[in-house]
Amino acid sequence: MATEAILQRLITNPERLKDLVDKAKDVALQSGMVIRTKEKPNSSEVVTYYPFSLFPTPVPKAAFLQALAVQTHFNTLVDKISQDPDFLEEALASTIQADDFTAKLFDIYRHVQQEGRTQPIVVGLLRSDYMLDQGECRTSSLKQIEINTISVAGFGVIDRVPEVHRYLRTCNSVFIIGLTLFNQGNCVLTLVKTWELYVSHLLSAKNNFLSLCRNIPVIRRKFEDVSRRGSLDDDKKLFVCVCIYFYSCETFSLMFWEIGFIRSLAVKLPDIGTQLAGTKKVQQVLSKPGVLEKFFPDQPRVVERIRATFAGLYTLDMGLEGDKTVEMALAAPDQFVLKPQREGGGNNIYGSDICQVLQQVKESTERTAYILMDKIQPTPVQNYMLRRDFPLQISNCDSELGVFGVYVRYVITFSFTKLCSKLMILLVRNYLKCKEPVC
Repeated sequence: MATEAILQRLITNPERLKDLVDKAKDVALQSGMVIRTKEKPNSSEVVTYYPFSLFPTPVPKAAFLQALAVQTHFNTLVDKISQDPDFLEEALASTIQADDFTAKLFDIYRHVQQEGRTQPIVVGLLRSDYMLDQGECRTSSLKQIEINTISVAGFGVIDRVPEVHRYLRTCNSVFIIGLTLFNQGNCVLTLVKTWELYVSHLLSAKNNFLSLCRNIPVIRRKFEDVSRRGSLDDDKKLFVCVCIYFYSCETFSLMFWEIGFIRSLAVKLPDIGTQLAGTKKVQQVLSKPGVLEKFFPDQPRVVERIRATFAGLYTLDMGLEGDKTVEMALAAPDQFVLKPQREGGGNNIYGSDICQVLQQVKESTERTAYILMDKIQPTPVQNYMLRRDFPLQISNCDSELGVFGVYVRYVITFSFTKLCSKLMILLVRNYLKCKEPVC
């Protein structure tokens, strides 16, 4: 974090700022923080640096430790939900009437349940995102924004961002001054977020697979390639895939539904139940009294820890409760966020746009495709965002803390759940452009 005085020095000294920025970009490229360009997304001949901020972002130690402590509980919760078809059917009953994509997923989930589970191994890779909500007494509390069970970005490069900041600390006196003034020993200094092309994540995952399974060939294929070349035999073996890693919801095509990925013996990451467990509707249902107790009946402390991270979440189902939510949002839209099922950080609806959307759907079942959430009020931090082809300027930024977790389940005889203690991510967004995530 940089003080106002340090930032002012950089603003009034463009040469020093340019020197610092150039060094940051060079170190980012040298450390492997690279990403393919939007112009040539399928070419490795042209790459650019992964978007990041010039200064690290501080996180209070207490909030950081709280996020770490609760992550394995969220791992367990998601895994339990993914195995509970009755809960998922009840929770998503209204959503699947209004959201076609969720409805297709649930149809496949039903089909798999009716056939019986064919793959006993389940792997989950999650990222739980939080923001620090500033209270009236200038106290902050950790509040969960969402839990990502698919499109879990960041694990391919986040361990390299601190390298950039540490280098800048050693080579630039201005940066050293800034860290000296604000180094309280209670901050965590990692951040990165991009909304562009995540090839580096996939390569990182592939390399990790290679290191674990040195004698097993690892390949990457697009869905359409497997649609043309893949098939299931009578035992539901999918040739030649062993593990399928789902990354982007937008890549699902009609061929995906027909090919039978989900019905195959391939280990899916995530499996269909885990993906459904990550929907916004499930997030909202979990906040209702008594629901967490269903999954942790004899663990009140676990329930307390999970529930402490929940922001206000409200249903838009048809009926009196949903009508009350609509009235509440229309009366004070700036206090809420309207969230579709697959918002992914870029499709949230804010302010007057909430009124526009709800006025159109308030009398229709279309409103059940959304949930309403209290708008978190973090304290903006000034920083420079470094992104290719974007002007260099100081910005007021809101930050999200993302914590990674992983679990493996093999039938009911073995369960492994772990916090990825070295994989934390700070997602930084421009304060004035809520719909455009930046790093």
